[in-house]
Amino acid sequence: MGQQNLTLLTEFVLMGVTRRPELQLPLFCIFLIIYMIIVVGNLGMIILTKVDSCLHTPMYFFIRHLAFIDLGNSTVICPKMLANFIVEQNTISYYACAAQMACFILFIVSELSILSAMAYDRYVAICNPLLYNVIMSPRLCHVLVGIPYLYSAFQALMFTVKIFTSTFCGSNIISHFYCDVVPLSPMLCSNAQEMQLLIMLFSAFNLISSLLVVLVSYMTILLAICRMHSAVGRTKAFSTCGSHLTAVVVFYGSLLFMYMQPKSTHSFETDKTASVFYTLVIPMLNPLIYSLRNKEVKNAFYSVLKTQCKHHI
Repeated sequence: MGQQNLTLLTEFVLMGVTRRPELQLPLFCIFLIIYMIIVVGNLGMIILTKVDSCLHTPMYFFIRHLAFIDLGNSTVICPKMLANFIVEQNTISYYACAAQMACFILFIVSELSILSAMAYDRYVAICNPLLYNVIMSPRLCHVLVGIPYLYSAFQALMFTVKIFTSTFCGSNIISHFYCDVVPLSPMLCSNAQEMQLLIMLFSAFNLISSLLVVLVSYMTILLAICRMHSAVGRTKAFSTCGSHLTAVVVFYGSLLFMYMQPKSTHSFETDKTASVFYTLVIPMLNPLIYSLRNKEVKNAFYSVLKTQCKHHI
């Protein structure tokens, strides 16, 4: 059956973001601008945190990885989506679909883990400031990034292998603008229920475990801030958490919106809206959140800019 599936099914048809022809061109222009901002913003953040020695701290180490994940996630989705706005039939080959799904799972699960690691980093910075450099050693930072990448890769491979070695029935039309486990699993002839149960279990574990780390970290931070006697100290503590807290609220908000919907109102259309948000809007917003609200990033940017200008002069 697996061999039959591979020989018969060579491509899928993606439904895209919208079926309305009059919206194709305006949406293409909007998403192209968003993608350009994503590339410039996240690539800029990666380069800036790498070249400026002032940003060689655990917090910016995590921000660099977050920028890499956001850039990867949107690059897996956006170029294909943009191409589908200007072609008549939105097709994707069987293997390209598998690769897109694997990469998407890898990046989305990694983002949850990185946001948790960043919350823990802020907890150590505010609750144990004197031991911060000892606790958040380069080795721990690499562990907090490396293990989630391995876990995400395992999950991406598991779901991709399970789905793409199964047999698909009937239509090859995917009710989405990219290949994902949720719209693909009902298309399976066998193991569809098992696959949906696995998706539900892993999604719940990923979301709840990472959200729990974030909530516990921020509850402890809040208690520590309340115990501070200095108003300046409280303001400084809030400002160090502001950017990350904004990113967390936006990201988890869009995921919870998708997962917490009642079954009666749940549809692939609302899934598409939420997906656009966390695959394109959030990767565009994150560099802006971390640069506009952060003096260190602004100073590093101006410093690099001055150095480059001097070299050219």
